[in-house]
Amino acid sequence: MRQSVATPILLGLPYDASSSFLRGAADAPAAIRAALQSPAGNSWSERHGPALGQGVLEDAGDLTLPEGRESRALIEREVRLVAASGHSPILLGGDHSVTYPILRAIGPLYPRLTVLHIDAHPDLYDEFEGDRYSHACPFARVMEEKLVTHLTQVGIRTLNGHQREQADRFGVELIDMRAWADGARPSIAGPVYVSLDLDALDPAFAPGVSHREPGGLSVREVLSMLFALDGPIVGADVVELNPRQDWSEVTAHVAAKFVKELSGLIHRGPAAGLAGLP
Repeated sequence: MRQSVATPILLGLPYDASSSFLRGAADAPAAIRAALQSPAGNSWSERHGPALGQGVLEDAGDLTLPEGRESRALIEREVRLVAASGHSPILLGGDHSVTYPILRAIGPLYPRLTVLHIDAHPDLYDEFEGDRYSHACPFARVMEEKLVTHLTQVGIRTLNGHQREQADRFGVELIDMRAWADGARPSIAGPVYVSLDLDALDPAFAPGVSHREPGGLSVREVLSMLFALDGPIVGADVVELNPRQDWSEVTAHVAAKFVKELSGLIHRGPAAGLAGLP
């Protein structure tokens, strides 16, 4: 078991073969990197200084991912190498199906790992359109295999009967947008993996996604949630950017903002003493 975190490593997962409705998420890693390198911004995080560059956030490039099950094996293998070497990976999706092989790699390294899953959708279908590995199913596979101890989902606003049954079956802590509006907030201690689907945000903040769902979170609300985490962040993914739907690269810059803040938070370690969420 790893006991500490080191320099985070950025790794792109240009994969969208498990997407429903629209393709395009495979183009996201390049779009997020372009936003990270844009002269319109800088390399610092809000609270923790430099968040990009050598010795701060190393970039391992993109994996070459074929369509189909081979991609899952490649993602699992490469993420395991990063995590086992003492680094915390920040993964650029790609559609949300990539989170399942990521957690197959990371989950066994951290007993009592919690996943903070920020999303409009719970992604708990047993299968979707005949595919058990669809981007609508990754957390069903994760929980079936007991890859993590606890799953907390925030921002949900598309829950149907089947996925409610799945959430109950797996003991998911679910903070949907109605609960969020009423003041519910996650309370997470111990190691945490963050899985951040950009459609958790209201489309006003992130139009460049394949499944726009009005009534979501703001960028500042997501940042406040991340800043309030008490445990170390042992890895993270930012997924479901679709550059083909992204007017003026707005969503790519939002994704880049999250990458910078996650990098800063990983360097900082546990958020002891920080104020809670508003």
